[in-house]
Amino acid sequence: MCWPGGSSPTTDRREADPVVGLPIRSWRGANQRLAQRLNPADRRALAEAMASRTARTAEEAGGRLLVVSSAPQVLRWAADGGRRAIPEPEEGGLNGAARAVAEFAVRRGRPWLILHSDLPCLTAEEAAGAIRAVREGKRVLAPSYDGGTSALGGTGPGYFAYGPGSFHRHLRAGPPPLVLARFGFLLDMDSPADLEAARRHPRGAWLNQIPQLGLGGI
Repeated sequence: MCWPGGSSPTTDRREADPVVGLPIRSWRGANQRLAQRLNPADRRALAEAMASRTARTAEEAGGRLLVVSSAPQVLRWAADGGRRAIPEPEEGGLNGAARAVAEFAVRRGRPWLILHSDLPCLTAEEAAGAIRAVREGKRVLAPSYDGGTSALGGTGPGYFAYGPGSFHRHLRAGPPPLVLARFGFLLDMDSPADLEAARRHPRGAWLNQIPQLGLGGI
């Protein structure tokens, strides 16, 4: 089984690099909480743009990206970018997708990091800190500002309990983790206020350059 570029996990010079899982349910119906500001086509464009940026950021930070989705358009996006993808498990949901990433990594003797795709202000330095920590065998946990979990990493099978308040569930679920309370992890895209905060911050100014969104009028 090969990674993009044709090299195998056993011969790749970066074989110890963590698997960075990017679960993406679908572009269609994405960002429903932004419906009062953006129409369906624009929400889809925003979701794809954020996923593309998050993927590039993780790769720049040294992660080996693994997309998890059963949506054809997402799988095409992954293939077009030369990225490995696996189907979302039948039980579905973010918990199932995260377990699939951890199992994929553990079978290959790699650490893993589950990263949300809607982190418009994440930097390569922040992602690299999380990747470096799991490479060193640490359990990693990054909260979002509303008590969710933006990044979760480790070396074993893992415990996944996403949803409202998931940060504290994950915090209690194993050895004390390295908690990364960094701006790029804290701000995810859950509401119109999040979109406004992101696009007004220097890190998120790139959002204003997406022509089809017309964000200049928000």
